[in-house]
Amino acid sequence: MKKTATTILIAAILSLFLLTPGKSSAQIETSFNTGVDIMSRYVWRGMNLGGSSPSIQPTLEYSAGNFTLGTWGAFSMSDGLTIQETDLYLSYTFKEMFSLTVTDYFLPDESLDKNHYFELNEDKTTHLLEAAASFDGTEKIPFTFLAAVNFWGADALNADGDKQYSTYLEFGYNGKCKDLDYNAFIGFTPNNPDKEKEETGFYGTSAGVVNLGITVSKEIKISDSFSLPLTTSFIINPQAENVFLVLGISL
Repeated sequence: MKKTATTILIAAILSLFLLTPGKSSAQIETSFNTGVDIMSRYVWRGMNLGGSSPSIQPTLEYSAGNFTLGTWGAFSMSDGLTIQETDLYLSYTFKEMFSLTVTDYFLPDESLDKNHYFELNEDKTTHLLEAAASFDGTEKIPFTFLAAVNFWGADALNADGDKQYSTYLEFGYNGKCKDLDYNAFIGFTPNNPDKEKEETGFYGTSAGVVNLGITVSKEIKISDSFSLPLTTSFIINPQAENVFLVLGISL
């Protein structure tokens, strides 16, 4: 299992570059994309992963046909928070609404001399691999769905020391109100750690809702040729009894 993560990542990279168009496959479109989100706080699936500090979240993607290989990060603006995040992901989208994605989450402790990025012993690594399937909705079908499961690496463990294969399920509804777009969502985990055996969960202390709220988006017109995307999210984690109001700007 020590080489599992490396094998998956290498296969992901090779699969994309093999799809890069040459003389015999000029019909395949390829592109690079980059951007950055500036968030008032980094909240992911109902969990506050960035403390009270704003978070800079850059993205870099390479697409070939229906495949996308990308990297995404979250970096706190506070010197007091040393846990940062750099992820890799490979996704395949079909019919412009269904996606299959494998993500390598990596959250190093930057207070250490080394981040140990190449530590691939599953018992020691800080990498976490997740497989996810999603439906992004359409104008006629405004509902969204996400199912994600951890299958390798730094997942929560049960009392026997085995992975819990922590799972997250989310349902959403896309709507529009005047010039505003919104997505109302509810996310929950079916995992139920055994408290008597002192097991801890990845998303929460028991099965239940961990991510409930709404995200509203709009474009702020700066000039005739430039608009600034703005999002505001109201998020409740009922299980943790926590609430967040997050502002985001995309560049």
